[in-house]
Amino acid sequence: MNMMKMMKQAADIQKNMKKKQDELARTEVQFSAGGGMVTATATCDMKITGIKINPDAVDPNDVEMLEDLVFAAVDGALSSAQETMAREMGKLTQGMGLPGGMELPF
Repeated sequence: MNMMKMMKQAADIQKNMKKKQDELARTEVQFSAGGGMVTATATCDMKITGIKINPDAVDPNDVEMLEDLVFAAVDGALSSAQETMAREMGKLTQGMGLPGGMELPF
C-alpha cells in the first residue's frame, strides 16, 4: 500500500472517529443498583446525566446503604459507558492491525 493511500485512510478513519465520538457523547446508558432502587444514567463521554432514587431506598437511619447504592449505580453506568465507547470505536479500526488502545492520529 502506498504512503498517500495510507495517509488518506488514516485521515478518513480520524474523521469517522470524531463523528462517532460526537454520536457517543449523545448516547446514554443506564445502570441500576439494589434491584432498581437507584439508577444512574451516563453518556458515553463519561458524563453522569441523571440519578433516580426510589423513595423506598431512603432510610434516614441507614444513609450509608443509600450512599453505597448511588456509588454502585454511578460506577456501573460509567463502566457501561466506557465499554460502549471502546466497542464502538474498535469497530472503526477493526482490520487495520493497530495495537489495542492505539488512537489516531499516530
